[in-house]
Amino acid sequence: MKIATWNVNSLKVRLPHVLDWLAANKPDALCLQELKLEDKAFPVADLEAAGYHAVFIGQKTYNGVAIVSRTPARGVVRNIPGFGDEQARVIAATLDTADGPLRLLVAKPGDV
Repeated sequence: MKIATWNVNSLKVRLPHVLDWLAANKPDALCLQELKLEDKAFPVADLEAAGYHAVFIGQKTYNGVAIVSRTPARGVVRNIPGFGDEQARVIAATLDTADGPLRLLVAKPGDV
């Protein structure tokens, strides 16, 4: 299984680079940090057109994390349950793989 991580520092700005990278490298999962966009602006259709699913939690101007994967994610948890922090800095999800379930956790750098 090929997993990568990328601090995109604005998915809106870097989306063409992300799509090109996905096409060239074909990872099973890509963990993104610092999306810097709200959920309603997340490029779901662009990623689906590239053959990927995505789970995400965004925030305007800063923060925001996502898991982009070839297979749908399940058991998605956004932020830290029971921890009163409104910042979009953590997401976790399980991917089903040929070797069994794989739990991924993505956090904004410096926060975990």
